[in-house]
Amino acid sequence: MPLRNTNVKTFLRKYNRFLLTQSPQRNLVYGFFMYNLIGFLLLCLPFARKSDLSIIDALFASTSAISTTGLLTLSMSDDFTFFGQLVIMLLFQIGGIGYMTFTTYILLNTSRRASQWRERILSAAFSIPDTLKLRPFLKSVIIYTVLFEIIGTIFFFIGFADEDWGFWERLWNSLFHSVSAFCTAGFSLFNSGFTDYVSDGWINFTISFLAIAGSLGFIVFTDFWLKLTKKGHRVSFTSKLIMSGFLILLTAGTTTLYFAEPEIISLDGAPRFYAAFFQSMSAMTTVGFNTIDFGGFILPTAMVTILLMYIGASPSGTSGGLKITTFVATVAYLRSKLKNSVEVMFFNRQIPDERVSVAVSTFIFYFMLSFAGIFLLTFSETISLEMISFEVLSALGTVGLSMGITGSLTMFGKIVIICLMFIGRLGVLTFGLAISKTYIDNGHVIEEDIAV
Repeated sequence: MPLRNTNVKTFLRKYNRFLLTQSPQRNLVYGFFMYNLIGFLLLCLPFARKSDLSIIDALFASTSAISTTGLLTLSMSDDFTFFGQLVIMLLFQIGGIGYMTFTTYILLNTSRRASQWRERILSAAFSIPDTLKLRPFLKSVIIYTVLFEIIGTIFFFIGFADEDWGFWERLWNSLFHSVSAFCTAGFSLFNSGFTDYVSDGWINFTISFLAIAGSLGFIVFTDFWLKLTKKGHRVSFTSKLIMSGFLILLTAGTTTLYFAEPEIISLDGAPRFYAAFFQSMSAMTTVGFNTIDFGGFILPTAMVTILLMYIGASPSGTSGGLKITTFVATVAYLRSKLKNSVEVMFFNRQIPDERVSVAVSTFIFYFMLSFAGIFLLTFSETISLEMISFEVLSALGTVGLSMGITGSLTMFGKIVIICLMFIGRLGVLTFGLAISKTYIDNGHVIEEDIAV
C-alpha cells in the first residue's frame, strides 16, 4: 500500500509539472478531458444505470454533460439510476461554471494565493477583464450560481405542485432542472422534455429566468444591477453590446416563430407567445429545453433557430455558440470594409483591432468546424441535410436541441457529435490555439500581394 501511494504521488507530481509547461488553452483541454473521463468511468458503473449501456453511449452522455449540451442517445429517467443522474448533474454543474472555479477559490482561502498558472487558465475560461481581482470575482460567481440555483429550485418546486410525486421526488426534479437551466445544460428527467408545460406560464418563466441569468453571466448581470442600484454607475461597453444584441436577436426570433411556425401558430392566446419566446430563448441562451417538438418545424423557422444557436449569448456566461460579441464585432468589421473605413465602430465606439482579429478568426474557424461536421455526417447518416445541420450546430453550440435524430445516429455519427460538443464547450478558438504550435517570429519576411 505505501508503494502504491508513492507511485500515485509521483504520477501527480509529474503531471502537475507537465501542466505548468503548457499554455492556458491546453490546460483547459486537459482539465475538461480529465473530468469527462472521470464522468465516463462513473457512468459505466453498474449502479449508475438501469439497463445495458454501451461505451459510446456512456461517453456521449458524459461529454454532453461536461459540455453542458444536453443531447442524449438514452433516456435520463429510463436508463440512469439516481446515482447516474447525480453524476450527470455534477458534470454539467462543473462544466457550466468552469472546472477551475471551486478548486481555485478553495486554494485562495487556504493558501491566500493562486498561482499565475491558475489565473491564466481562469482568464481564458471566463474572459475575465484585467480590472477584476480574482478572489472577489470567484467568490461572487459562486454566490451568484448558488443563489440563482436555490431560487430556481424553489420556483420549480412551486411549479411542480400539481404533479403526483412525493416530497423527495419533487425536490430532486426541482433541483436537477434548476441546475440544468442555470448552467444552460438542457438535461431533463422527462422523456418529452417540457412539451407538457407549453401552456404553463410559471414553468416557462422559471426556465427563461434561470437560462438568461446563466447565459448572460455574472459580469453582465452585475453591471446592470449596479446601474439600477448604484447612482453614477456606468454600464460597460461590452455589457451594452451583449444586452442590446441579445434583446434584438431574441425579439427577432420570437416574432419570426410567432408568425411563421405552424406548430406555434396552432396554439391560442398566451401559450402561443410562451412557445415562440421559449424556443427562441432556448436557442439563444443554448439552454436546449423545448416545449415544442422541433422535428415538426418548417425549413424557414428551423433556419432561424439554427442562426440563434449559431450566435449564442455572452462570452462570460454559461452559454455556448459563437457569442454575441464575436458576431457583432464581425458584422461591424464587414460594415467598416463596405464603408471603406479604417476604424471598426459600434455604438460610436471603436473596437480594438486585436479584438476584431480574434472575432473574425473565431467566426471563420466556427464556420469551418460547422461545415466539417455537416460534411462528415452526410456520409454516415441517411437523413435530411436540414436535420444534420440542426444537430451539428446544436452540438457545436452546446445547445442540446434536436429534431429527434440523436438516438438513431450511427456510431461514427455519435463520435462526430461527441467531438463537436467537446470543442464547443472549450470554444473553437481556444481549441484551435490548444492544438496549434506557437509561432516564433524569425524576423522580416517578404510580402506578396494576391488577387482577391
